[in-house]
Amino acid sequence: MKEKIGWARIFRLLDGALKEKLLPSVSLVAAENPDPYRILISTVISLRTKDEVTKKAADRLLSRAPDVEKLAALDQGVIEKLIYPAGFYKTKAKNLKKIAFILIRDHRSRIPADRDILLTLPGVGRKTANLVLNLGFGIQAVCVDTHVHRISNRTGWVKTKNPEETEKALMEILPRNYWIRINELLVILGQHICTPISPRCSICPITEACIRRGVRRSR
Repeated sequence: MKEKIGWARIFRLLDGALKEKLLPSVSLVAAENPDPYRILISTVISLRTKDEVTKKAADRLLSRAPDVEKLAALDQGVIEKLIYPAGFYKTKAKNLKKIAFILIRDHRSRIPADRDILLTLPGVGRKTANLVLNLGFGIQAVCVDTHVHRISNRTGWVKTKNPEETEKALMEILPRNYWIRINELLVILGQHICTPISPRCSICPITEACIRRGVRRSR
């Protein structure tokens, strides 16, 4: 990170520039009701799926299965139809059905507030587990998706090869009070400004904190 700017200023600039932008789909679900079950289901659906598709699919499924028991009672084919056209909807439906049974059998139908346990659930990786901890339980964790990984490296805050390395690196340099918020803000920034190809550097709120690593073309 450039010496002349600190984390507090970076987050103030991001907040000011992005406050009018639409929240990511799972954040919208959490804003309506931060129930860990809803966060888990929505995040599983969100993987490799556009936000607008995720939100509608999550709303359809959660309206039919507002709790773990009702999800377990749905046929897999019904789940598939409810979450279609989410990416890999058949695999996700199968995993959601399995998750419901595991939660009923092993966790009294409750979502565990434990990353290691969450990671044992089918279809749940570190991004999903950390987002459930963040939005469902208010537990500090750094959730790294493709946007967070790309932007953290592009700015020069970290130099890592994959999201898991980025998570560990950010945990070392980022104050804990920003751990939850960095995902939401960088996802919005990555969707609208710091895009994978030809980022809109001319309107980026944090250019003073960015070395533009790997950027060959920008707008």
